[in-house]
Amino acid sequence: MSDYEFVTVDVTDGIATITLNRPPLNVLHIPMMAEINAALEAVLADANLAAIALRANGKAFSAGVDVSDHTDEKVGDMIAQFHGIFRRLAATDALTIAAVNGAALGGGCELATFCDIVLASERAKFGQPEVQVGVLPPIAACILPPQIGIKKAIELTAVGTTIKADEAYRIGLVNQVYPADEFDASVDTYLAEIRKLSRPVVRLAKRATTMLAREQILAHLEKVEALYLDELMKLSDAHEGIAAFLEKRTPVWKHM
Repeated sequence: MSDYEFVTVDVTDGIATITLNRPPLNVLHIPMMAEINAALEAVLADANLAAIALRANGKAFSAGVDVSDHTDEKVGDMIAQFHGIFRRLAATDALTIAAVNGAALGGGCELATFCDIVLASERAKFGQPEVQVGVLPPIAACILPPQIGIKKAIELTAVGTTIKADEAYRIGLVNQVYPADEFDASVDTYLAEIRKLSRPVVRLAKRATTMLAREQILAHLEKVEALYLDELMKLSDAHEGIAAFLEKRTPVWKHM
């Protein structure tokens, strides 16, 4: 499974590792998202898989979706590819685990926090800054309220707050926080413990725990997708925010 440019894939002893490999920031553009979808399709064909681990090369887990992919001519394809990742993750009974050593921002934060388990280093940070460029985070809008409560979710999605690993742990957004210099070894140890378990039992336990939540999240996502494409992308402020970011200037909001 090495025929990818922007990810690497390894399957060992019941755990598939998909590593984001577009350093230094692992910005998710449409070709990279297509590769993640293809990699997920390939590994999820194994019905005896215990877990999927998402890791990253570079100084960030992911700084988010490429802003240039939010333009009129690309946004439909971008949403289809990006949300395809989450629909595949939601459909699997394998555990999904994100290993975050560095920044997870925007779509990168969504990719990490959508996972069943989030392992973070002390240097990790999490945030949804989309509102600052005139858009909103559809996946975060669906998953953060049940994970961390509506008030904190609104602060992240509608204000664009970024939080550090210790705060993410305190509010229940991440499961474990490890020292940065021990992070890779700590993740390996965590995965080794999963390898000791019965794979079908792990899968059934996850299904039992998430079956209602996954149905609710996918139903919510359909509504938010429509809001994003049919309402948000018709606002002049959305296009102004994207243009301002690409032109490296301060946006001039018209509030319409």
